[in-house]
Amino acid sequence: MADNRLLFHEMGLDDRILKAVADLGWAQPTLIQEKTIPLALEGKDLLARARTGSGKTAAYAIPIIQRILNVKMSVMEQAVRALVLVPTKELGKQVLEMMRQLTAYCSRDVRIADVSVQADISAQRPILMEKPDVVVGTPSRVLIHLQQQNLNLRSALELLVIDEADLVFSFGFENDLKSLLGYLPNIYQAFLMSATFNEDVLALKKLVLHNPVVLKLQESQLPDSSQLAQYHIRCEEEDKFLLIYTLLKLSLVRGKTIVFINSIDRCYRLKLFLEQFSIPACVLNSELPVHSRCHIISQFNHGFYDYIIATDEHSLNDPSTTSKDEKKTNKKRKTGSGEKGKDKEYGVSRGIDFQNVSNVINFDFPTNVDSYIHRVGRTARADNPGTALTFVSHSELPLLQEVEKALMGDSPDMALKPYQFRMEEVEGFRYRCRDAMRSVTKQAIKEARLKEIKEELLNSEKLKTFFEDNPRDFQLLRHDKPIHPARVKPHLKNVPDYLIPKTLRSVARTLIGGKKRTRTVQHRNVKGHGKMNPLRGFKYTKKSSQSTDQTRRK
Repeated sequence: MADNRLLFHEMGLDDRILKAVADLGWAQPTLIQEKTIPLALEGKDLLARARTGSGKTAAYAIPIIQRILNVKMSVMEQAVRALVLVPTKELGKQVLEMMRQLTAYCSRDVRIADVSVQADISAQRPILMEKPDVVVGTPSRVLIHLQQQNLNLRSALELLVIDEADLVFSFGFENDLKSLLGYLPNIYQAFLMSATFNEDVLALKKLVLHNPVVLKLQESQLPDSSQLAQYHIRCEEEDKFLLIYTLLKLSLVRGKTIVFINSIDRCYRLKLFLEQFSIPACVLNSELPVHSRCHIISQFNHGFYDYIIATDEHSLNDPSTTSKDEKKTNKKRKTGSGEKGKDKEYGVSRGIDFQNVSNVINFDFPTNVDSYIHRVGRTARADNPGTALTFVSHSELPLLQEVEKALMGDSPDMALKPYQFRMEEVEGFRYRCRDAMRSVTKQAIKEARLKEIKEELLNSEKLKTFFEDNPRDFQLLRHDKPIHPARVKPHLKNVPDYLIPKTLRSVARTLIGGKKRTRTVQHRNVKGHGKMNPLRGFKYTKKSSQSTDQTRRK
C-alpha cells in the first residue's frame, strides 16, 4: 500500500523546496500533505480536516511557496501574494518558523513576515512597506494594518489560508474577519485547515470558499491506541493534588509533560503546591507577555523544562455560543474591557507544535470534546508515542461520556481506559499534601501572579532587545524558577523511604539526604518497552514484578 503513495518529488515541486524537505528529514508526505498539495497546486479551494499533529501547516505552506516561485519566474514586481490567518500569536510564530525552514534555499525569492507578535503597529509598518510575499497574522492585527494602509492586499493577493479555522470565531474574530474580507480582491484561492468540523467552519466556508474540494480524511481525530494511550482516573479535588504529587515526585510520569488547567488562579495554585516539594514547573497563560510565552515554548521544545502548567481558558467559552454572545465578546475585546491583563490572542492547547511531549495530564477536565482533542493532540504527534491521563471528578462524568462517545465514533478502541492506580497505597503522602496546601493561600496565589507577571515583563523586554544582539545568552533565561510567595517547608523536599509503597519502590526515583537513589528498574530494561511512555511502563512493571500484589488485588 505504501508503494502507491505519492512522494514529494512526484508532485512537481521546485528543487529548492525538495532540498528543504529533505533537510527536515521528511521521507514521504503525511496523508493530509499527500492529498492537499496536488489539489492546491491545481488552484482548487480546499476545506481540509485532519487531526492535530498531522502536518497541516506544511500542507498549505508548500503550495504557497511553489506558487510564489512560479509567479516570480515571469513577474518581477514585489507584492503580498499570500495571507495566512491564525487565531493565536503562538501559532503565528510557529507558521513563520515552518515557512522559513521550507524556504531555506529560496529565502531571497520568498519573504515572510509575521505581524501577529505584540509589537507597535508603527514598528511593523516598515516591514510591510517592503511588501513581503507572505504575511502571517491574527485577523485583528491584519485588519489594523489594512485600515492604516500599511498593507495592500487588493492588487496582488492570490492565496488566503485560515489555519485552525474551527477556532477563529470562538476566539472572537468573527467581526474582524468579515471586515478584513472587504479588503481582498474578488478572485483568490483559499484554504481552510481545521482539526474539527463545526458550525463555525461551515460559516467560514460560505464566507471565503468557492466550489471547494472537501477533504475529510478517513482517520480518527486522535492517533489509535497503539500510538496514544488514553486513561482516566476518578478523583475529587484533594485527590487530584495527591495524585499529581505522587506521579511527579516519584517520577512515575517521565518525559516532557503538559498539565492543563482551566483557570489562571488554579494554574498558580498548582505551581505553588509543587514548589513546596521542590518540583520545578513553568506556567503558561494569557497574562504573560507574548515574548515570554514563545520563549517558554521554545525552551520546552529544546528540553530545558520537563513540566509546563498551561491554562486552556478559551475552552471555557462554548464554541457554539450564540451570535449575540460573540458580538458581546468582540465588543469587549475591541474596547479593551473584559478581564484585565489577559491576551485574547493566547492559545497553547490549539495548533502549537510542542515537540517530543511524552504526556498530557488533564488536571481539570476539558469542558467540551474539541478542547479534549486539541489538548491531547499535543502528544503522540507524527509517529511518536504518547500518553494522556485525565482526572475526572464525579460531577464531570457526563463530560467524560461525551468525549468517549465522540472518540468511539471513530474507533471502538478509542475509549479512555481506567488508570490502574490504588489511591490507598499513597495515603501516607496525604498529610504532606495537606500541609503543603495550607501554605498555598489566596493571598499567596495573588502575590505569585503579580510577581510572575512583573518578572516576565522584564524578561520580555530582555528577549526583545538584549537577546537579539546576544543569542548565546538566550538560553540562560529560565522560566521555572520558584516564586516562593508561600512559605516553603524544607522537610517536604525529600521523600522518606518508609513512605514509598512497596509496589512503587522499584520504579520510583526518590531523593534521600539530597542524593538520588539507584534506580532498580529503568525504562530500557523492561522487556519490549524500550520506547514506551512512562505511564505505560509503570503499569507494566506493577503487573510483572509484583505478581503477588496483583493476586492480592484480585
